[in-house]
Amino acid sequence: MKGVVLITGVSAAGKSTVAQALAERLPRSAHVRGDAFRRMVVNGGAPMTPEMTGEAVRQLHLRYRLAAQAADLYFNEGFTAIVQDVILGEDLERFTKLVRSRPLHVIVLAPAPSAVAERERRRAKTGYGGAWTIAQLDGVLRAETPRLGLWLDSSRQSPGETVDEIISRAGEAVISGDHPLK
Repeated sequence: MKGVVLITGVSAAGKSTVAQALAERLPRSAHVRGDAFRRMVVNGGAPMTPEMTGEAVRQLHLRYRLAAQAADLYFNEGFTAIVQDVILGEDLERFTKLVRSRPLHVIVLAPAPSAVAERERRRAKTGYGGAWTIAQLDGVLRAETPRLGLWLDSSRQSPGETVDEIISRAGEAVISGDHPLK
């Protein structure tokens, strides 16, 4: 796989684990963690809640622009950039237009909500218990997110099995067409 790879899905879908495992398998790769850009805000951060305030959405879109630019910079230096973040709903298509580099692979991890709940119970960090529930985010994923790229039900897969499937089906994940600004 060369180019830029976006791995998205709900919290606890396995994005960071799968992105890191994929990056480790590729000869020249960078793992761009979208949430790192959110954590860089020291004061004035607006939390992303189901109410989605204007400021929270502006900061979310800033995070996406930063991740897309970082991916493009890595790509321009000969790396496969693997971006991992929660990018759902209409933001998924918007993100594909922010990334200038091609090919762009979009991987949507879509495990069953019960699998997400089990993964959430087993991990140290928590994505739920705050403003969002698993059902709310899963609803946005399945009802509002365009069917771009390769969607994987990774409910019964180990991270290694998910990476194997991503690599073997990489062609199905490619978003066709040039960047609109090229």
